[in-house]
Amino acid sequence: MQAPLATDVSNLDLQRVIRMIPNYDPFAQAGDCWFDEEAAQFAVDFIQQLCHHVKGPLGGQLIRLEPWQQAIIANLWGWKRQDGYRRFREAMIYVGRGNSKTTLAAALTNLSLFTDQEPGAELYSSAADRDQARLCFQIVSSMIRAEPELERRAEIYRNAIVVDDRSYKAISAEAGTKHGFNVHFLVNDELHAHRTPELTEVLMTGMGKRTQPMAIHITTADYERENSICNQKYDYAKQVAANSLDKERGICDPAFLPVIYEATVQDDWTDPKVWKAANPNLGISIPLDYFEREYRRAVEDMSYRSTFWRLHLNIRTKQRNRWIDPEKWYASAGSVVESELLGELCGGGLDLSSKYDLTVYSLVFPRGQGVYAVLPRFYIPEEAARERERKDRIPYSAWASRGYIKITRGASVDYDLIEEDIKADFKRFRLRRMAFDPWNANATRTRLEAFGIEMVEFPQHLRQYNEPTKEFGRLIMEGKLHHGNHPVLNWNADNVEVYTDANGNIRPVKAEDKSANKVDGIQASIMGLWAAMGVERRSRSYYADNPITFVW
Repeated sequence: MQAPLATDVSNLDLQRVIRMIPNYDPFAQAGDCWFDEEAAQFAVDFIQQLCHHVKGPLGGQLIRLEPWQQAIIANLWGWKRQDGYRRFREAMIYVGRGNSKTTLAAALTNLSLFTDQEPGAELYSSAADRDQARLCFQIVSSMIRAEPELERRAEIYRNAIVVDDRSYKAISAEAGTKHGFNVHFLVNDELHAHRTPELTEVLMTGMGKRTQPMAIHITTADYERENSICNQKYDYAKQVAANSLDKERGICDPAFLPVIYEATVQDDWTDPKVWKAANPNLGISIPLDYFEREYRRAVEDMSYRSTFWRLHLNIRTKQRNRWIDPEKWYASAGSVVESELLGELCGGGLDLSSKYDLTVYSLVFPRGQGVYAVLPRFYIPEEAARERERKDRIPYSAWASRGYIKITRGASVDYDLIEEDIKADFKRFRLRRMAFDPWNANATRTRLEAFGIEMVEFPQHLRQYNEPTKEFGRLIMEGKLHHGNHPVLNWNADNVEVYTDANGNIRPVKAEDKSANKVDGIQASIMGLWAAMGVERRSRSYYADNPITFVW
């Protein structure tokens, strides 16, 4: 193909530009590789003169590459081995949401599709689901249609684009395992969303027969979970970058380009300079006022903070959407002395979701001045306790010896014991209402209602959980949810995430891939808070809230 016109966007000093990768020196591991400035300039010019934005306010305009993007392209296409083929075979582009990652991925795909003279080359973009895979494909095809010179050479089909004898397709992990592909170029879009490494590993092994294959992983941060291909690639990229600065600390891999834009857990996340570290396009493709709004939301809403850290600051979080700030949780512990609560008004939350594992009910007491005290009751069958202690090192026996949990005999929880304990608490406290998960609880409900306890269904769906979950979080932030540092509840609080829908509704969930980490105590306490708020409102005198004026 004819070379693009000489760039009139800027006079690039490519020797300076290729050194702009954060905390990485491309010369340190270069060995006998050399930098082809003409090839690098050609790649930058191709994108800036033949690739258009296809969405948003810049739709229809040619892409103007920012210096950090030029650094990536110049390094990938400019460095050569002694045999003339490209040096870099794999790259990790780790950058916050909104930094035009998918647009860059589509432009790089077109650069390879139209200019790599590799006979029969197969190009792929992969994603965790069909919608994300289709998004990259649509941007690639729209870029081609927006430029007559590219459109003239391409045949665009529903699921493939062909240029000469080269082809490009988008695939997703949902379509099942892929085998038998001879991959020349691969873009892994949003690698953090891939649930397992399988698709990436299969596609990477399909590169062995190509002369200069390239895989580019473009993603924001993942959270701590087992089997994360994103975290595996990130850890490797950090080691390669470390070696380029200090050979004693890292791995030498001259064919891997680590591009890591991130804040760290040690950084002050409220500092705009830290924002820029993870978002090189802040103020360009990411409007500053939008980012400031997201920041304020994270400050005010703990349920969103983990999402902000992970997706906007590129900080790997312990959970996907960590909900409870440990510092705020422990600051809100207060004092919960059971003997001081005797005869007090309370509501309850009963979670009988598992007969063979942790079961809990939680009493929540309105204490005045907007403060609530939480008194949880935990149960686990002895067989499950032994297995969890052995396999996951969860100290159930130690907790039981201190009275924080009851270990029941056998393989399943003794529901009769739980019912007797609830009845005893009904007599000791003014337990007026018990919210319960209706799944598998009909018999328990009938017996407790016969005893005189008002049982109210609490369906385990988003709309039911949204309001009390947000109120639970607000109370923690304000130090008004007293839990007395109950160790089992502390453990549950450390495990809980929140699921958030498109409308901002939330509910507590357990961290994915961490089946041993329970959150039942938090769920039961939220249910108990909902019940307590209801009985508190009912207990107020109508006339206290609605004074009467007597007319004589």
